[in-house]
Amino acid sequence: MSGEANIYLIGARASGKTTLGRRLSARLKRPFVDTDQRVLLRTGQTVAEIVAAGGWEAFREAETLALSEVAVFTGQVVSCGGGIVLAQENRELLAGGRVFYLKAPAEVLAERLEHSPGQAQRPSLTGADIKAEVRQVLAEREALYLGCARVVLRADQPLEALVDEAMAEVNRLEGRLEGRLEGRLEGRE
Repeated sequence: MSGEANIYLIGARASGKTTLGRRLSARLKRPFVDTDQRVLLRTGQTVAEIVAAGGWEAFREAETLALSEVAVFTGQVVSCGGGIVLAQENRELLAGGRVFYLKAPAEVLAERLEHSPGQAQRPSLTGADIKAEVRQVLAEREALYLGCARVVLRADQPLEALVDEAMAEVNRLEGRLEGRLEGRLEGRE
């Protein structure tokens, strides 16, 4: 893998981390990793099964292990679970890369979750209805997301605009300007 820093995508459920991650990965020609999928591959259990057997704490432990394994490598685009920012250890691991927070209003996230076929596979975090849960979770995590993020992206914009904005930020952070020749940047026209 390349020596470039990992790009970590954080945000609430349904903010588009996996969708954006796959698109960024393809455009950047870097490996894509989804921490929830990594947990599934490692444990052989879905999030719902892990939570049913050991509670959210068991899942959070598996998530931390997955992130620590992923963070050993560089040059990846990594979609993180929505609660990954809850553990201090995870926040420290994320700090080793470029963290993009996909921010969307609670109403948008709740609507996406209501229409998501995978919603039934994910246990409730609070036991409240989906709209109340999203508002509560965002209120609890917003400061953590913002504290980790180098870049905040509006996740409620059309996908192509989101991908373009994310690419522009990657290029900015990595010292590249898209669409310009290197010679022009160095003053050699």
